[in-house]
Amino acid sequence: MKLWLLVNSPCVDSVRWDARGEGLFIDQGLFERELLGVGPSAAGEEELFKTKNFGSIVRQLNLYGFHKLAASPTSSAVGSRPRPATAGGDTSYADGPLHHFWNPHFRFDRPDLLVKIRRLTKANKEKLDAGLEVISRLPDDLQYITGRGLAAVAQVPRRGRKDR
Repeated sequence: MKLWLLVNSPCVDSVRWDARGEGLFIDQGLFERELLGVGPSAAGEEELFKTKNFGSIVRQLNLYGFHKLAASPTSSAVGSRPRPATAGGDTSYADGPLHHFWNPHFRFDRPDLLVKIRRLTKANKEKLDAGLEVISRLPDDLQYITGRGLAAVAQVPRRGRKDR
């Protein structure tokens, strides 16, 4: 899943784990500039997503079972790896609104759970309602990563950052 690669990449500043590694924060303004190609730093760079609309990203997260949570001091954004909350629990960013998302199968230390994340389509919903299991196949790059651990996730290029 592209999102798991982004949140674990040291090259991406706009998406980060919450303090417990059980949810993620997205800084909307920075995400739009860094990954959606909105703004002056985006000229001529490869597109990571097909959309430039942050609302479309949120809609996709919802389709994959992510729920938006209220940002709180006990779940502060701390960086790419989960760490204890900072003093004061500041969750604000100068770049724009900070969004907190959660999915029970999206955890810092459990890339093996990614196969349980599936798009909620009508067919999948019918299967789930009937008590059938719907399993997604991990893309080849994630199969490789889950076998090698977190050291293999630093491959996502940073948009608009020439200094690193």
